[in-house]
Amino acid sequence: MSEPNILLDALLAEAGISHAGLAVRINKATATARRPTRYDHTAVARWVRDNAIPRGDVPEIICEVIGLKVGRVLTLADIGMTGDDCEMELPKAVDQAIALWRGDLGNKVFPVGASLIEGPAAIAPIFEWENPPHEIDISRRGPCPVSMDEVQVLKDARGRYEQMYRRVGGVPVRPRLVAFLNTSVTPLLRGSHDDEIGRRLFRAAGGLVALAGICAYDSDRQALSQRYLFHALRMAKASGNRAFGGYVIALLANQAMAQAKYRRVIQYCETALRGARGHLSPALATDLHTLQAKAYARVGDRASCHAHMRLSEVKAGQIRQGEEPPETGYVQPGLLECQHAEALRRLGDLIPAQEYAEEALRLAGTCHLRGQAHRQATLALILAERRELEQAASTAESMLDCTEGMESKRLAERIESVTTALSAYDAQPVKSFVARARQQAGIPL
Repeated sequence: MSEPNILLDALLAEAGISHAGLAVRINKATATARRPTRYDHTAVARWVRDNAIPRGDVPEIICEVIGLKVGRVLTLADIGMTGDDCEMELPKAVDQAIALWRGDLGNKVFPVGASLIEGPAAIAPIFEWENPPHEIDISRRGPCPVSMDEVQVLKDARGRYEQMYRRVGGVPVRPRLVAFLNTSVTPLLRGSHDDEIGRRLFRAAGGLVALAGICAYDSDRQALSQRYLFHALRMAKASGNRAFGGYVIALLANQAMAQAKYRRVIQYCETALRGARGHLSPALATDLHTLQAKAYARVGDRASCHAHMRLSEVKAGQIRQGEEPPETGYVQPGLLECQHAEALRRLGDLIPAQEYAEEALRLAGTCHLRGQAHRQATLALILAERRELEQAASTAESMLDCTEGMESKRLAERIESVTTALSAYDAQPVKSFVARARQQAGIPL
């Protein structure tokens, strides 16, 4: 399936030209040149939806028509009709990113169920991040100069939106964050800056774009999430911040884990650990190793799972919270234990899995509610498999307490997995939990 032409879609929106309006203008231009065409709105929709490229010199005519309306000269690359699949130059990558969140603002791109990028194309952005060429100078001449104060505004905004996400979930936060990308980030990316400010700008903007990917993931907009994360990774490369790139790859690995792409999880994590060696914070290295341990557990490789569990514990011992970048705040005390419990449960080692899960909950006092809910879900699943039904139901009830009022597809999936696991048993505590879970989720009993 072709990627939609979001560049053309964004330019049409900027120019205020409808699909039918573009078709009329093209037909008028070709009629004047005595080579008439009969395009209509459905043809233009196909160019956008299917990334189809019209024949002859019609792409050049599109550049002229839209260029007159937006007041600048457009190239075939600007309208997404070059057919070039090689690594994007930074200006084009920026245009693609802006087009993505402009389309997302109107809820017009990558709906639920849209296809994720698979195969070699899913590896290419990671390869391009790790390998040359790297930008030597990313300075830019634009209409307005970008200041460090404006870059700081973006950094502060990322922190605020992250806290909102943790409190209420990605579903309500995503549209607010996407609106901020359109109103506050777009003008800066198109502004004027030297190399130093530019790299800091891409680091700050990339943090917001990555968070938009997290919110899309939490809203079960997986294809949209993947595209946001790929753009965040391209911004990480432009920023020159290898640690930030490693963080974005960890997010992509988490998404791949949820899609049961376990070999890809391992490949992503290995690339991040190799490509950002010497730059990764201990917390991020811990998370990458725990992700690999979980992936190896899913493919039944016990030895590799245990090896990465040990490596993660070594790195966890080096964490100094005051020295960590803001994005790794999710690596809180007990996260490692929760991840290890998940890995051991998959291997069938339920007794040590329960010990890790209980330790994760014991350390959850400073953890945000989302993290507490995930830990309770992990322990409830382990207890269900051990047929400790009363304790499992009690733990699951606590999970519901934490998630009440949150709008998160990811948490809803966790609740559903616990509900399904416990529904197999005919015990009164279980029945009470299942009834409450179904009611809280709005599922008919």
